[in-house]
Amino acid sequence: MRRSALRLARFARLAAMAGFAAGAQGAPPRPEDTMTQRVEACTGCHGKEGRAASDGYSPRIAGKPAGYLYQQLLAFRDGRRSYAPMTALLDPLSDAYLREIAEHFAALDLPHAAPQPAAAPPALLTRGRELALRGDAARAIPACVSCHGERLTGVVPALPGLVGLPRDYVVAQLGAWRSGNRRAREPDCMARVAERLTADDIGALSHWLAAQPVPAGGRPAAALPAPAPLRCGSVDGDRGPTTPAAAPPASPELVARGAYLARAGNCAACHTARGGAAYAGGRAIETPFGAVYASNLTPDVETGIGAWTPAQFRRALHEGRSRDGRLLYPAFPYPNYTRMTGDDTDAIHAYLRSLPPVRQPNRPHELRWPYREQWALALWRAIWFRPGRWQADTTRSAEWNRGAYLVESLGHCNACHAPRNRLGAAASPLDLSGGLIPVRNWYAPSLHSDAEAGVAAWSVERIVALLKTGASDGATVLGPMAEVVARSTQHLADADLRAIAVFLQALPPAPPRRREAVPPAAPAPRGARLYEQHCARCHGAQGEGVPGLYAALAGNRAVTLDPPANAVQVVLAGGFAPATAGRPRPFGMPPFGAALSDTDIAAVLSHVRTSWGNAAAPVGEFEVHRLRARR
Repeated sequence: MRRSALRLARFARLAAMAGFAAGAQGAPPRPEDTMTQRVEACTGCHGKEGRAASDGYSPRIAGKPAGYLYQQLLAFRDGRRSYAPMTALLDPLSDAYLREIAEHFAALDLPHAAPQPAAAPPALLTRGRELALRGDAARAIPACVSCHGERLTGVVPALPGLVGLPRDYVVAQLGAWRSGNRRAREPDCMARVAERLTADDIGALSHWLAAQPVPAGGRPAAALPAPAPLRCGSVDGDRGPTTPAAAPPASPELVARGAYLARAGNCAACHTARGGAAYAGGRAIETPFGAVYASNLTPDVETGIGAWTPAQFRRALHEGRSRDGRLLYPAFPYPNYTRMTGDDTDAIHAYLRSLPPVRQPNRPHELRWPYREQWALALWRAIWFRPGRWQADTTRSAEWNRGAYLVESLGHCNACHAPRNRLGAAASPLDLSGGLIPVRNWYAPSLHSDAEAGVAAWSVERIVALLKTGASDGATVLGPMAEVVARSTQHLADADLRAIAVFLQALPPAPPRRREAVPPAAPAPRGARLYEQHCARCHGAQGEGVPGLYAALAGNRAVTLDPPANAVQVVLAGGFAPATAGRPRPFGMPPFGAALSDTDIAAVLSHVRTSWGNAAAPVGEFEVHRLRARR
């Protein structure tokens, strides 16, 4: 809650700066386009020009080594340091911008504030001085000067100075190293040093360091003392942008597993443009806010993921961040993928790296303002996204847990089968209560409701058959679900399909929807006549259908869904069930959009929805017109 509040407060400040705050009169004056102006968000806490006073909590950042500042900015943003205001501030910023901020403050050569007065017993100060200058060899505690420079002003490129810091800040940071709230890349030498310090040691060091004046010309030293007693992640971490060494070839078993998981996640559906190379991206994902273009996942170094490490790929799926730190749009379903295991993300990465590289630059998204702005996406994430990890339910069977994992994370069924608010957010990544798929205007029915797509009363075998072949005992998939079966579920192992079936069977039933009572339908000669003319030959005079060929319409819950979007879409555009190994030549439904008017389609669907025991509301002409116009 605190983090969300901080993000909301930041959004309000940004809105006010941009002149959108309520009551603003006219356009605000245009600020200077300088780094000093851009980083005012930093100097609000760290003091004017980043030279904080010595008696507060926020440290001085002016003049610190650029490599150190850059690594700390990354650590706050990516979770290796835990301080909500900093995380909220840095969340939408890219690696490149963080480096620019670090270099800006590192270049400032400004006077230091006076040190804090020494307010500790002489013995404690002596102990602090001893630890800082000589260490404690008996406890394997190196002297601070051995890494942070003989004047304790830091060392280029990545070791900070220790003098001129507030006492409370020093105590807090040593405590954070000890507790694990602050971490560096391995080897994490400061964590090892801090865990050897006692509370008295920390008190002694903090009092002595805070009381030391910064030497004249207190810039970081130009070279690390030799020999350094420790090689730390913070020392070696600032290598700047590099071209990674070629990754060792993955085992055939890992690549095959990754290929299977990519199929289970239906990755190719979004990342392959029609007629384009597999996984080379470029397909437009239409959203209510504009088009998001899927990225190139082939191992091309410049335009694909050839330079991505497994850790960077894992971060994209778990945290929704690109390799350069930019936030990704949730059209890429990381709110579900965040629950994937690291082993599975690594296997998918290995598979994608095994594909032929395709040089195809990624196309910029075409989103309306403010949705295209990183700060707007950061605000969305603050409210509706929480990184997570898969946790098995120990009260359930292994088969149920496997099904839950496939449905909730890898299969991201929630991406369609959940209602969404005006900003495209689902109530929960686990919500399967049904919703209208944005832009496509198909309704993904509730998987909890027997009146929609719940399968609690089905046998496991019937569910498996539907997912494997696209048809099962009177049920047939069409529309977006046909694509899922064709590209994904038909390729899954029977054991995984059974696990999905077991999980879906066990979903808690949804409470019955409150619907207005539908009065008995008055005879509708026009609808009945149109049905006899266009539909009865396949679906039967009484809507009985032809088993295995044409769906029965009598008692068909897909026909009586509310809203009736799917029935309208099928009549307008027709469609086929998926062609699968088990059903390679499915029968198709012809499109009637050109032959029938909106009035005709409304009439025939109203007839179907109110005949042969069906008791759904009739379809209005306006509903048909609206869906036709959005095709």
